[in-house]
Amino acid sequence: MSKAKIIDGKAFAAELRGRVGDTVAALGRDHGLTPGLAVVLVGKNPASHIYVRNKNKQTLEAGMNSFEHNLPVETSQDALLALVRQLNDDPKVHGILVQLPLPDRIDDQAVINAIDPDKDVDGFHVINAGRLMTVAKGSQPPLVPCTPLGCLMLLKAEIGDLSGQRAVVVGRSNIVGKPMAQLLLQESCTVTIAHSRTRDLPAVCREADILVAAVGRPKMIEGDWIKPGAVVIDVGINRIEAEGGKTKLVGDVDTEAAKRVAAAITPVPGGVGPMTIACLLANTATAACRQHGIEPPGFYTKGR
Repeated sequence: MSKAKIIDGKAFAAELRGRVGDTVAALGRDHGLTPGLAVVLVGKNPASHIYVRNKNKQTLEAGMNSFEHNLPVETSQDALLALVRQLNDDPKVHGILVQLPLPDRIDDQAVINAIDPDKDVDGFHVINAGRLMTVAKGSQPPLVPCTPLGCLMLLKAEIGDLSGQRAVVVGRSNIVGKPMAQLLLQESCTVTIAHSRTRDLPAVCREADILVAAVGRPKMIEGDWIKPGAVVIDVGINRIEAEGGKTKLVGDVDTEAAKRVAAAITPVPGGVGPMTIACLLANTATAACRQHGIEPPGFYTKGR
């Protein structure tokens, strides 16, 4: 019999998008300002096209302007950088996102670092990474990567004050693992970053009051790796074979086994995934406010 509470990221994301929509309406009414998000896609990666289409749809539903730039796969790095500079200079664009992965011949980091840090709504620019590393506790955060930001919001809604919690982040990517650890440190957690070369990884995971799995390996985290009563955030989205020649999505955690041990867990799908685009919209509205000297709303501090 499972006992863990299922953390409904889909419902939380819908609520967050509603708050963003209210903010966008107020910005238009009180300041004549409509936040604008530009998304740049190079090539025809099917998963990226679906993701960008969803971003565009939800951007428009929130009342913001959406600027899509779909470039052919043969686009040169110089041409892509020229477009980024053009978007940096466009006053109607308050947030810029270049969809990854890019073609192999293009230097991802060079493109990301060409984005104006104040429009970097993905939070990947080296300046925003540095701001996240050095922000004082209680200060206004920089533009933070959307997936770890969504994870933190779910954790705070579920637990409340995270101070003193022992957190283990499995995964050390620049996109999720490292910024997730920084966000948890700012909440006064005691944080361990674990990875594929961590000695006795199961024992390290069993120390966690908060366990964040972001390794990209299906069902890697087993039920007996989890401390009884822990809160588990499963960032993984892995497609595996299922019965009848079909496929299904699973996370980095063996969910059914974990539910018998954990206090609460995010499902896959329907957990962290919906939060990523919702936080992107929140970051875009926040960036628009800051660029116009308007106090940003408290998207990131409120629970449900």
